[in-house]
Amino acid sequence: MDSTTEASGSSLESLMSSFNARITHLQELVIARNMFPASSMADLSAVDAAVKAMELQVQAIKDRLREETQAIPKTKKLISASLKQQKKLQNMSLHAPSQLPDRVTVSDSNTSRCLSPEFSVQDPGLEALNLKVNEEPPPLPKEKKGRSSPPMWHVTASELDSLSSYMRGRLTLEKVNAAINDMASYAESNAQLIIAPKKKLAENLWEKALEIRDIATMEGVKGKHFFLEADIKGPSLKLDNTGKAILTVLRHLGRINETRVGHHRIIILQKPN
Repeated sequence: MDSTTEASGSSLESLMSSFNARITHLQELVIARNMFPASSMADLSAVDAAVKAMELQVQAIKDRLREETQAIPKTKKLISASLKQQKKLQNMSLHAPSQLPDRVTVSDSNTSRCLSPEFSVQDPGLEALNLKVNEEPPPLPKEKKGRSSPPMWHVTASELDSLSSYMRGRLTLEKVNAAINDMASYAESNAQLIIAPKKKLAENLWEKALEIRDIATMEGVKGKHFFLEADIKGPSLKLDNTGKAILTVLRHLGRINETRVGHHRIIILQKPN
């Protein structure tokens, strides 16, 4: 949208520059013809009218350009709100039942009766899904009754020594295993976001929670402990040269594997065989 606005602004500026050059030229003609007022009064009047008309056109173009520029922030906000709406609706669709019920029992204080779709005004299955967009979608169902902790499969001294000196570099066993502890902490934080209800999350975490829940349903990630590359913020593991070397070693030793979901790099923790 910004590039389109810039291109439109450039075209309008070029047009106005052309109009201004024309106006200047006509004004010079007016000055020249004023030297002979008796013989050129009619022509000067026509030129003056043309100049004024062109000035009005230029002013109208400027006004229009200003209105379009002022509308850009509102359009950006509308697009942002639409994207958020889309994410919420996608999350709701993940939890919708695959088949809607054929019948529903409606109760009140006096009677209880069974309505079938032929006689109901509103489809009862849809009535059960009558969620507002701003309401919280339910967390992903747990596959098991108990939720396991992220694996902390530490590296042994013999494993580290088995690596080539080029791959091992200056890494120590303490640094590598401290990084594994950090990764388990990142994965645990994401697991909490997946199951936490909206009311228990800070407002700035809700959008990330929706994103993490979407990623958790992807093939190859579902049912596993994972974290995003963007989650790597220390204290031991950081996205510096040492951190990248540690990730390379852990990938080689089978402690982690990686995949991509959208623009995110996903790191999945592996369990001992």
